[in-house]
Amino acid sequence: MYHKFKAFANSWPGTIIIVLLIIFFVAQAFVIPSGSMKRTLLIGDHLFVKKFAYGIPTPHIPWLEIPVLPDFNHNGHLIEGPRPKRGDIVVFRYPLNPKTHFVKRCVAVGGDILAVKDKVLYLRPHEGNEYVKTHYPKEVIVDMGGDLWVKNPYRVKHKGIQNDPNIVDNGIYPEQIFNFPPIKLEKDYFFMMGDNRDHSNDSRFWGPVPYSLIEGKPWFVYFSWDKDYKIRWKRIGKFVDTLQNDPSYIDQNVSLE
Repeated sequence: MYHKFKAFANSWPGTIIIVLLIIFFVAQAFVIPSGSMKRTLLIGDHLFVKKFAYGIPTPHIPWLEIPVLPDFNHNGHLIEGPRPKRGDIVVFRYPLNPKTHFVKRCVAVGGDILAVKDKVLYLRPHEGNEYVKTHYPKEVIVDMGGDLWVKNPYRVKHKGIQNDPNIVDNGIYPEQIFNFPPIKLEKDYFFMMGDNRDHSNDSRFWGPVPYSLIEGKPWFVYFSWDKDYKIRWKRIGKFVDTLQNDPSYIDQNVSLE
């Protein structure tokens, strides 16, 4: 049996099938194309996406992005799995063009209420006041008419979340950057925002992302270079959790523009 499998794996059809199975169900290569996640993830970071983090999404032919199987469960997944959590960095299909992949941070989940005021993100978790009291430090809790909200809930832990001080409300930039009215998310919908808040095309502009478009979770960087093709050796081989939680990897010299 082993020799038959080895012979199959060494053949062209076998190699192609094995590679496709890995891409469909285990890991897929992804390149950070834009600066929306600076300074957490950088343009030129090449990383693997963990395809099974939130269930098994319906397989698509790479590059062509054509589904190879019907959506049997009507939720974009062959096998359902855990949903993205608040604070997760998620790879998903762009709601306005599902053939395109985006990577953003999940800042709210179904049942939550979210708003932006003067560039400040406010979150009202659906679990209620007691949950807020026990899961967030007092200095970021805001009482609004008896309802407890959390002010910028992810910045304490994730230092790569930034606002650009050069982007001011002068009528030139979209209003959504500065103010976004309260929105309550439906079940199995997720509000996504880039860590580079003022340079991110995200849910503030095209709405929450349904579970059916969730593809996976960034896993680790296998290669990285900057715009001058200089290799960033320090980032290679690092898990994304390390890059976002260890301040030594948050390069404050990286321009937000």
